[in-house]
Amino acid sequence: MAELPSAEELERLLADPEHQHNPLLPVVAALAEQNREQARKLERLMRIADSSYGVAVTRNQDLLQQYERQLKRLDKITRISDRYQRNLIELNEQLRDAALKDPLTGLANRRQLMERLHDEQARCGRGQPAFTLAMIDVDLFKRINDNHGHDTGDIVLCQLADTICAELRSQDLCTRWGGEEFMLLLPHTGLSQAEVLLQRIMTVVKALRFEKLPDLRLTISAGIAEYCPSEALDNTIRRADNGLIAAKQAGRDRLVISEPPHQD
Repeated sequence: MAELPSAEELERLLADPEHQHNPLLPVVAALAEQNREQARKLERLMRIADSSYGVAVTRNQDLLQQYERQLKRLDKITRISDRYQRNLIELNEQLRDAALKDPLTGLANRRQLMERLHDEQARCGRGQPAFTLAMIDVDLFKRINDNHGHDTGDIVLCQLADTICAELRSQDLCTRWGGEEFMLLLPHTGLSQAEVLLQRIMTVVKALRFEKLPDLRLTISAGIAEYCPSEALDNTIRRADNGLIAAKQAGRDRLVISEPPHQD
């Protein structure tokens, strides 16, 4: 197949005087014009297509930018939500600590002790070994407050709490019962074991020294009571407290073991 002339060559041939009397000239000229019109239409279509493509690209870019902005917003909202959740968890933990701990010493308070006591009572009800309670009181603590002020008394209580806790096992619980009184919960512990522990605590308390009061010597009195099956918790606490009262009345700086209740 012969190669078709280019548009420029075709125009030159049509304008050549040599072909002016050729009977095919009008037909060729008409075809050339038709071809030029088709080319113009094709060019317009291409420009429209390019314009449409540009609009589509621009629109897609806008949509992509909107999508990315939305993702950034969602990411920011997610981070804020996570931080809010962490703050809520920390706040709940702080509220629980405030509800279950003594604000001065950081020890468990009565509420936490009672929760643990009910757990221990239920455990004993399943045939597990009993627990022992020890009620401790600082001897003549009022003199410290009167002679040196309540701030100094608070320092003494905090240091005493740390000293007692250092002698306990991980499963034991030291509670600030009130004022200068402390209650120890000793799971899986009989009276003989509790007595040995309390004697050791009394010894380390006597050896305790205070930087601001180098001449101060502390002693404590204590009463201990072993829980008996089916006994009311209040009664066990009362027996430990009665032992403490007896220790105070006997001259302080001593330990009194409370007798178990009579079984019918």
